[in-house]
Amino acid sequence: MKVILLQELKGRGVEGDVIEVADGFANNFLLPQKVAVKATKGNLKQLEMRRHNIAKREETRTATANQLKETLDGTTVQIDARVGEEGQLFGSVTAQMIADAVKEQLGVEIDRRLIDLKAQIKTAGEHEATVALHRDIKATIKMIVGDPEAIAAAAAAAGIIEEAPEQEAAEEEAAEEAAE
Repeated sequence: MKVILLQELKGRGVEGDVIEVADGFANNFLLPQKVAVKATKGNLKQLEMRRHNIAKREETRTATANQLKETLDGTTVQIDARVGEEGQLFGSVTAQMIADAVKEQLGVEIDRRLIDLKAQIKTAGEHEATVALHRDIKATIKMIVGDPEAIAAAAAAAGIIEEAPEQEAAEEEAAEEAAE
């Protein structure tokens, strides 16, 4: 069945595209959800009249996505999470947690479904996530997971970096007190 898309359908097309889909997919999903309409002569005529408006909307969306990309690309967001020994998290960082942190710290609201985590984040430290703002426009967000003291302590325990100066001083004081 031929249908006209009323909004972007990932992997199929964008608003205004006329595509061929299975009858069941059209009747059970696209038409009831108002994602598409049947491609009748009348609807195709209406589509031709609306092409200019669709192009304008698409241009606006692209400009907004580019603006958001400039804001988000390369920014660092702090995500608080409980960290156990050796830098392991209790649970994992979710896309919703990232979206909430971005909204709180940068003042930019993004949909959690647009965030692509390459792998589950289950360790404290620095990680990256990709945000698909538009079809070809993507931004990369850096995240620091866990609180900074826990990250430093976990890294020191794992032997990744040297102990923090405050920690060394505290350990030296404890050793001196034990010697007295």
